[in-house]
Amino acid sequence: MPQDRAGLPAQKSVVSETVFAPARTGVRRALRRGAAQTYRIIRTNEVDPKDDPVAKSAVRAFGARRAAGDTFQGTARKKAKISLSTASVEVFDDLKDLIETLPSKTKMKKHKPKITKDAKSGRVAAEERNIKLTAFLYAASREDDNDYHLIVGREPTLEPHMYMTIEVSGLPPGSAKSFAKLKAARTSYKAFFSGRLPDETYDFYDPPIPVEITGSLFFDISHATGQGVGPKSLRKDIPTVWEIHPISAIDFEPG
Repeated sequence: MPQDRAGLPAQKSVVSETVFAPARTGVRRALRRGAAQTYRIIRTNEVDPKDDPVAKSAVRAFGARRAAGDTFQGTARKKAKISLSTASVEVFDDLKDLIETLPSKTKMKKHKPKITKDAKSGRVAAEERNIKLTAFLYAASREDDNDYHLIVGREPTLEPHMYMTIEVSGLPPGSAKSFAKLKAARTSYKAFFSGRLPDETYDFYDPPIPVEITGSLFFDISHATGQGVGPKSLRKDIPTVWEIHPISAIDFEPG
């Protein structure tokens, strides 16, 4: 696999590849069926730095998934992670423009009141923002808490290369105000990938998949110190631990 564009994994991390043709439904996608885009899914043994390393021999084959449901199973900042801001939606066509509006990690670590990992830690004022972002999906994995970690970035020819974490959240209780939107977003995500969903290690996509994502901003205090976030091959170009988390809507191949 040649490293012929930005956003591909290191060759030494590649475990397997498959070609994927997503199901396209609706009038808009029906108009494109004559020239349907296919994607190469590159399965790697890359994980987030907080996760235990995974040997290439232990990486599951496509479709051979660990048992997992859809309910959120985490505790760190649970209240914020499964809630949505009520703010108006801000629209960004370039990830770089969004990142430039985010408060620094230093400022957020000194936030008063202090942001903790406690399950009852809700959104602070700086997180009361809803974002609609046009970007490209480069990689994704599934965490033990049932969140899907999506690494999105700028168009691959643009410099500087820049990526950010977006999360398809595990679901809150059915009584939660956010439940319907989070479930709809998760259903859309799973339907697009069908039997090619990511597992505990990162899958990379070639070419990167155009996406339009809507959701609330979230500062990941769990990654405010240490090696950063994301798969090793992209980590140096992920300049922030801010996320869009959770997402309330995702549209693949918009336009």
